[in-house]
Amino acid sequence: MKVLLVNNQSDEPVMEFGDYPTPEPAENELLVKVKSTALNRADLLQKKGKYPVPEGESPIMGLEMSGVVESAGKGVTKFSEGDRVFGLLGGGGYAEYCTIHEEMALSIPDFMSFEEAAAIPEVFLTAYQALMWLGELKNKETVLIHAGASGVGTAAIQLAKHLKKAQIAVTAGSKEKLDLCRSLGATLQINYKEQDFAEKIRERFGENSVDLIIDFVGSPYWENNISSLGMDGRLVYLSMLGGAKVEEMNLVPILRKRLTVRGSTLRNRSLDYKKQLTEQFWNSTRDLFEKEKLAPVISAIFDWSDVEKAHLMMSKNKNAGKIILNGM
Repeated sequence: MKVLLVNNQSDEPVMEFGDYPTPEPAENELLVKVKSTALNRADLLQKKGKYPVPEGESPIMGLEMSGVVESAGKGVTKFSEGDRVFGLLGGGGYAEYCTIHEEMALSIPDFMSFEEAAAIPEVFLTAYQALMWLGELKNKETVLIHAGASGVGTAAIQLAKHLKKAQIAVTAGSKEKLDLCRSLGATLQINYKEQDFAEKIRERFGENSVDLIIDFVGSPYWENNISSLGMDGRLVYLSMLGGAKVEEMNLVPILRKRLTVRGSTLRNRSLDYKKQLTEQFWNSTRDLFEKEKLAPVISAIFDWSDVEKAHLMMSKNKNAGKIILNGM
């Protein structure tokens, strides 16, 4: 089969087409003809050799896909040849074919395109895990979502609004991105390039007013994150794109306000964990997608032969929402 592989023979690695053995579906697995996949920040890190592939996962990039079942392995009961499916992958989406456990695959509803379906798994499952499982968001709490116009950010805004009626503050770096966040349900939109987010939150909601923070930035936001959280507040790290080292740290507020700080990745979780997460997420949200209260935000669609243009768009932070690859 045709796949996109990393050529790292030069100073700057690039994606190139290559040949790779078509995978065989194991017991309880589906072989899927990929129609669309989507970009994630992890792709850029893996491309540069900074994101080791978890043991047992495909070395081919691509953490989500939509497509059509080509064949089913022994023991499969939920799907048949020709079914439209989408789902989260440990790797393998940048290819003509991939395999996925049937318990990780979801049926694509009739109202949803392949591109829309491919834009859902990684960001919505990551956001659902961060908000509901790790952040334990409760009804009508206040949540701060950094990088609100990112793929995970746009998913988190929608989930917090429609599942928990939360009061939502976001940070983003342009008027266009802040307007998008507002349209999705953000109550307070803060331009981090021009405004101190802790100060704007105090002005709007009061001192120590945030119950949950979802952060992708890391050390630059540490002090303001801690000062913004209220009693029993929770801080969930999903990435640390701005830096991972805090030079000076006052631990007293963590004790005094009974704060919880957690970090998580999703790719290296166990299959059972991801099965349970997928099932709970879809049971909680399918009707909301059908009613168009939830929807993936798609920033751009590229033919997979233009993957380098897609990667450049993401690396320059030009996207608001997901970047899709199709044409496999």
